[in-house]
Formats: sequence, C-alpha cells, structure tokens
Amino acid sequence: MPPASTSLAFDRVSMQFPGVKALDDVSFDVRPGSVHALMGENGAGKSTLLKILSGAYTPSSGSLAIEGNPRVFHDTADALAAGIAVIYQELHLVPEMSVAENLFLGHLPQRLGIVNRRALEAAARKQLALIGEDIDPWTKLGKLSLGQRQMVEIAKALTRGARIIAFDEPTSSLSDREVRRLFTIIRELRDRGCAVLYVSHRMEEIFTLCDRITILRDGKHVETSELSQLTRDVVVQRMVGRQLADIYNYTPRPHAGAGLAVENLLGPGLAEPCSFSAHAGEIFGFFGLIGAGRSELMRLLFGATPRTAGKISLGGRTLDFLSPRDAIEAGVVLCPEDRKKEGIVPVRSVLENTNLSARRRKARAGILIDETWEQTNARDRTAQLRVKTPSVHQLIRNLSGGNQQKVILGRWLSETVKVILLDEPTRGIDIGAKSEIYTIMQDLARQGVCVIVVSSELPEVLGVSDRIAVMRQGKIAAILDRADASEEKLLKLALPLEKAS
Repeated sequence: MPPASTSLAFDRVSMQFPGVKALDDVSFDVRPGSVHALMGENGAGKSTLLKILSGAYTPSSGSLAIEGNPRVFHDTADALAAGIAVIYQELHLVPEMSVAENLFLGHLPQRLGIVNRRALEAAARKQLALIGEDIDPWTKLGKLSLGQRQMVEIAKALTRGARIIAFDEPTSSLSDREVRRLFTIIRELRDRGCAVLYVSHRMEEIFTLCDRITILRDGKHVETSELSQLTRDVVVQRMVGRQLADIYNYTPRPHAGAGLAVENLLGPGLAEPCSFSAHAGEIFGFFGLIGAGRSELMRLLFGATPRTAGKISLGGRTLDFLSPRDAIEAGVVLCPEDRKKEGIVPVRSVLENTNLSARRRKARAGILIDETWEQTNARDRTAQLRVKTPSVHQLIRNLSGGNQQKVILGRWLSETVKVILLDEPTRGIDIGAKSEIYTIMQDLARQGVCVIVVSSELPEVLGVSDRIAVMRQGKIAAILDRADASEEKLLKLALPLEKAS
C-alpha cells in the first residue's frame, strides 16, 4: 500500500481493449502540493489513464489509491466523491445555462424544492473569487471566452472539494494572457496542497510549471523523475524511444512555378482585403494570435465561408468556387483547426474516413462503392502515414489525436491535391507525430503541392516555413522570408496596435 504522503498512486494498472492494450502494468505516484507532468506520444496511454482516474473506465487489472487507501470507481460520480476532477480539452459544461448553474449543477441550493437563487449567487461569487475571476454568476456560459470557461470548470471542481485535479492539454486553445492566468491558478492549487496532474505536449509549459514528470511509451511506464534532473532532449528521447535531431525536417527546395494567388480577398473575420501569393512547392506559413483571422481566411480559401470580394487564382487560372466541394474539385483541400468537430466522422471507421472524399471518383456507375479499392486505399494510406490502429475498420474516435490527423491527411492524399491548407495541424499532438507530419509537409512540397500552414507556435511556423505571413486584427500585417524572420519579429508584428489616446 502506498504511503499516506502520496495523494494518488497507480499500481500495476493495465487496460485492454479489443485488439489493443492501451496500458500495460503502469505504476507511479503523485504527491500532494505538486504539479506532476504526464507525457508521451499520442497513443502512449495518457488519455486512458485519465479516464481510469475519472471513473469513466475500470482498469482490466491493477488498482489506484487515494491518500494511501485503495479505491475502485464504478463511475464518474464515485471519482468526484473521492475528490478527483479531470478537466478535459472539451469542457463538460452547459453553454445555455448560467455560470452559477454550471458551478453547482447536480447540487443546486434549494428551499422547499425550489432553487434558492440568492444562495446560489452567493456561493457562485465565493467560488469565482477563490480563482480570482470577476464574472457575473448569471452570465450565460456560452458568452464567455474559452479561457473563462476553463476557469469556471476549475471553480466547479473546487465546489466538489477536489484535491486531485488533472488537466488534459488545457492551453491548446487559449491566448497567451489566458495561459498565464491558468498557470497562476494551477500554482495556487499546488500551494493549497492539491495534487495536480498535467498533460501537455508543449515542452516549454512542462519545464515552466511542473515539479515531477512521468513518461509513458506504447502504454508502458518509462520513467518518473524530478524534472530538475532531466533535459528537454532526454525527455523527448524517452518519449519516442529515439533521438530527434531536427524535428522540423526542413530542407530548401526549388519552387515549381505559379501556385495560389489571392487578391483583395474579403469576408467574415477579415478587417480589410487580404492579398498574398504562395508558389507551387512552397511551404507558406501563417502566424498570429488567437482571433487574428487566420482560420477565417482558411475557410474563405476553402469555400467553407462565402467571400464578399476578391479573387483567388491557382496556377494562373481564376477559381470561382462557391463551396468546399468546388474547392476539392479544383485541388484545394483543408485540414481544419478543430479536427474532432470538423475533420472526422467519429462514429465511422478509419477506412470510411480515409475514403470519404475520393470514393466519389471510384464508385462504379457513380453510386456503387468499390470495396476493393476502398480496402486497398485505406491500408496503403494507413501504412504510408504510419497510422497506429488495430485495423482500418477501427472507429476513428478510438484513435489518438495525432493518428486522427494522419487519417485526415490520408484522405487528401487520396485526391489530386494542388493546395493543402493545414490549420493548426499539430495541435494536441506529441513530438514524434509532429515530426512525421512535418516530413509529410516537406514531401508534399517536393511534389509541387502548395502547402499553407497556420500555427500558433512560433518555433513551429519558423521551423517549417519558406515564408511567413503575420496576421493581426483581421489583416495581414507583413510577409517575411524565412531568413528574415525571428520569434521577436513575428510576435511584435502579431501584437495588437495600441490605440491612439
């Protein structure tokens, strides 16, 4: 039995799913008053471990203990009652309800069977004050920023008396200001004696925030150490099982002539007309802060949002598409920022998600699915992109984020692509999978494809791009050659201009 000085202990935990062992004999402990990093490639078992902690899964074997006492959770209510809260990327809140109602959902203060609004408001204000948020308790949650909603989720956990709080990629969609606020709250939780389990692929965050680290690989425990004893290179090597000398895999290449030309494009999300050109065979990056208009520009280029003005040309020929279907026919494809919401069909298989677009060209008589081609194409793309899946018939929702992203890429590699728009292609993806996706970008560019990459990560956009456009407040602020770009220059160009007094 683990010592009582341990808040949380996993003891030889294994989890078996049909065709795959997600966790294999994992043991480590998390101390009170500490921030404990959990790292590993996509598919290493991190999400499965969090679901066991939350009570959503029961392990196939092994156990966990809270403050030295072995516990078995039959459902998420059991875990909540034990003082455990898991805060996922997809927040478990109700946008149509008020902040106060979300905070106390399931245990609203009542009098004679009617919600006591005065008591609810007072309790909500108290919880919000604990995390330093001055939010009107009666504001509809859906009107808050993502960062504020995340703070509400943390306050909600504290209303249940949570002493063990796990965060799953909490900064993936937050602004720099919101990230700093989140880190302040996490440090305050640590100082109150809470045990914080922190899952992130962002190495800088881990070394800034965390005290200890556990590394998983292929469902197995690799190491638990004090972070002060490790370097970033060592962490990466132990995560992926090999050294990654240069994860960006950048090599200069000749451009293959005229590519995408955009003249005075205007539409929702843009403050003024945007113009730029990207050559065939070029990797053209877009950097900007959240809300700068990058994703909105990609949707306009893909025909997902109708443009109100401007001209788009490809290879010198004007394109006049009105929908994504028209864009795909012209060879322009998009990997969207929110892959789970807009990129995949979660209740369908890897095979179906891979062939979703190109099957229209292979269907016999235009309506009968060519099952032989679909099986072959799905297996070829899965092998080509090294997708980790038991089979092409696995539901795509059961794959890790990185492998889902590879399936989306495989879908477009099944088409004749001239321009590929990659909106945050490595968000929430481990460093090994990132390196593989960067290699795919380079391969596509060498084949003459025009690759457009949107990224919020400065090292990434600098590492992969030939040229970089910086967006600020709905417009393109500048376009820099790779040799002229630096983190300082890009960030300075991206920051909002101060209004004249």
